[in-house]
Amino acid sequence: MERVFDSKNFASQEALAAWTEMTRRAVMPKTFRTVDGDVFRGWFDEMSLGPVQISSMAYSPITTSRTRRLIRVSDPECLHIVVPRSGPHVIEQNGRRTLVRPGELVLFGSSRPFESYAIGKAMLMQFPFALLPLSARHVDQLVACRLPGDRGIGQLLVDYLARVTDDHAYYTPPDMPRLGTIGLDLAAAVLAHHLEREGEVPADSRQRALYTRVTSFIQEHLGDPLLSVDGIAAAHHISVRSLHRLFQAHGASVRASIREQRLERCRRDLADPMQRHVPIRAIASRWGYLRPPDFTRAFRSAYGVAPADYRHQAFQRPSACKTSRA
Repeated sequence: MERVFDSKNFASQEALAAWTEMTRRAVMPKTFRTVDGDVFRGWFDEMSLGPVQISSMAYSPITTSRTRRLIRVSDPECLHIVVPRSGPHVIEQNGRRTLVRPGELVLFGSSRPFESYAIGKAMLMQFPFALLPLSARHVDQLVACRLPGDRGIGQLLVDYLARVTDDHAYYTPPDMPRLGTIGLDLAAAVLAHHLEREGEVPADSRQRALYTRVTSFIQEHLGDPLLSVDGIAAAHHISVRSLHRLFQAHGASVRASIREQRLERCRRDLADPMQRHVPIRAIASRWGYLRPPDFTRAFRSAYGVAPADYRHQAFQRPSACKTSRA
């Protein structure tokens, strides 16, 4: 993720003009006005995931306007999904005016005029309308509508955006197109869900979105010793056979995925200096291993060393430990 703007790099009277020029290039032409004449302060980070762009930003109170004249100047024909991380955000488009707060999301399009007011921080996902398997006529029904981002498929999209923006340093160039595909699948799933048009989303896109939902569910419940294939399938209203086929299509196994993630979380905690005084059995229990002998056997099989020996080696060789965690 690259920081393409920081108001600290500009004189106070030049910051707003520089922000306007940056957003013209990075997003689309818009006009801005500070509230009560205050000096503008903010920053803007962006990352390209193929045709999808993910941005993270912060700003002092500001109003935004995109007029028909600016649309005629340039229209990327993109859909934008905004997720506030702090502060209220107001968007007005298609005759609707909506206040959006953290835990919610809102979308707007580049091809129609809009106005907005915002303060705080937000994440932005933008991509060409043409990449959606849904018609613009139907998606227009959701423009400037407040959508939940704290539950269901909406929360999965918000979690995806947060993970991409917060952990961007861990991704490699080959990861970028795959991350973009995941984002598009989740965005399509969210919109189709609220439009009750899930059947219009291609089967492969639905399967990728379902796989993402299931793997996120597993990550959230790794500490539950009762986490099972049957329980995962029931939670997603699919059969056990369908669940196995879903993972096989991605070259994975449900049980192996649970085991590998649990062991990796344990390995990470064992190598964490901040947890060096936490008993090994407590770490194992935290990630679903209730019987210490079972954990020791599984850990030794995966890493070739007992948990206690791994912890000792990690603290003896901190540089090697850091390399292993990365």
